[in-house]
Amino acid sequence: MSAKELKGFPRDTALTQDSLPQGIRPGGAQVITDETDRKTLAAVFDRLIPADEYGPSATQAGCLEFLDNQLAGDYGDGKVLYLDKPLHPKNEEAIMKAPQFLATPRERYATGVKALEAYAQKTDGKAFADLSAERIDEILTGLEAGKIDLGGDVDGQAFFELMLQNAREGYLADPLYGGNKGMAGWKMIGFPGARYDYRPYIDRRGEDLGLIPVSLIPED
Repeated sequence: MSAKELKGFPRDTALTQDSLPQGIRPGGAQVITDETDRKTLAAVFDRLIPADEYGPSATQAGCLEFLDNQLAGDYGDGKVLYLDKPLHPKNEEAIMKAPQFLATPRERYATGVKALEAYAQKTDGKAFADLSAERIDEILTGLEAGKIDLGGDVDGQAFFELMLQNAREGYLADPLYGGNKGMAGWKMIGFPGARYDYRPYIDRRGEDLGLIPVSLIPED
């Protein structure tokens, strides 16, 4: 068997607009537009990832902008999720080992954030964003442990996990998507970014290469 010269390529494998990374949409907030909702989420995110000597807080790194952009797109619509009935929560949770929802992520945030604010008003008599850091930590810890009931159809524990997941994603995703400003998350963990080729370094295992993080955004 011998090699043959490649003539052309399958056209259906060509790069399309849909296959390109879609950066943050211009024009500011599109989903999280209510000021109280924004303050509540900012208060949560900045306790999940507070500013310290290692880097900025979640909101300082753009995690709120990242989340808003994601909720405005396919992620917010739940395009990759199965959202058709019937749903038997207990049975499906047992099978999938995690709570299952018919609501999209956008809908879960819409109800979850307002339920969190209502809980703060009921228990503390003030806005969630105005609570002390210690009290916010106490509430978040209770949500994580499944010990706080936010009422209605809101699964407090699952909502906490959703917020934690999205805060982490916003802090560590490519800056193209609105978070990880200044590549703060990557600098914190020593990730060199979306480099094209690592072959020059493949034999330098364990060595500090001192590489400056590179974003998918050319000018970064």
